[in-house]
Amino acid sequence: MDRLMSMRVFQRVIDEGGFAAAARALDMSPAVVTRLVADLEDHLGARLLHRTTRRLSLSDAGETYLSRVRAILQDIDEAHEIASAHTQDLSGMLHIMTQPVLATHVLAPFLAGFAKRYPKIVLDINVESFKEPPIEDYDITLFPADSNYDGDVIARKIMSTQIILVASPDYLKRRGTPMTPQDLAGHDCLRQTQRGMRPRTMHLVNAEHRDQQLDQEVNTALWANHIDTLLRAASDGMGITSTSVDLVANQLATGELVQVVRPWIVGEITLFAALPSRKFLPRRTQVFLDYLTEQSRQQVSTALTVCSDC
Repeated sequence: MDRLMSMRVFQRVIDEGGFAAAARALDMSPAVVTRLVADLEDHLGARLLHRTTRRLSLSDAGETYLSRVRAILQDIDEAHEIASAHTQDLSGMLHIMTQPVLATHVLAPFLAGFAKRYPKIVLDINVESFKEPPIEDYDITLFPADSNYDGDVIARKIMSTQIILVASPDYLKRRGTPMTPQDLAGHDCLRQTQRGMRPRTMHLVNAEHRDQQLDQEVNTALWANHIDTLLRAASDGMGITSTSVDLVANQLATGELVQVVRPWIVGEITLFAALPSRKFLPRRTQVFLDYLTEQSRQQVSTALTVCSDC
């Protein structure tokens, strides 16, 4: 008896809800499926399934055995994938989930370069706003979190960046340039709502002396839960907004936006790539993560250089 095949058939019977459905899924006859499960029970000396004319259910032994079978078969499949990856071309579909701002400012700039380097890997990107990342449904789920994030997920850190305060030269010409956190009280701030919250104060950190932190009361002229809306309003001279330095590197370089209240920042944010619960990564997932990490960290480094020169 092919014991591995019997284990796969047993798992499929449970997943499909019956012998006939499993037979169709496996392109086998129902008689063969039934015989393989019966042979497995004979080998184990235990009944795995309770069968009636109307329903199929696991025995206590069957429940315990199924949990181990799933883990064993997953390990075997992953081992095969790793071994075969060394002789196979990098190809296939890579399913990615991310939020709108990350899709626009992080993923989009790197897509053409990745496709040129790995032309046989097809990216399937789903862009949605979410509170809890749907990790199990995708190969990679990209999400931002602050420096204190400690979620119970398998995640790889891609890069970290500072959240700075910026305004347009036109606004600063009209209203003056704030030099200290206290100066912000006399300016119009454009702020992002966080889970529906609209705090009166803004938490600031001295990037050169991290032990120096304060909560400064500010005047908010605009609330929005959309970063691009805030950036457009800031560029149009409406006020001062906060954003990650890499998102505004080009505007800082051209002078469209100017960093203010330096060296004070709003904090730092980290980009994570969450992964399904599995021990081994397909090579297409690994090379994408490596490429994204390389390119995004280079972008942040360039942006910080621009900031220091402005």
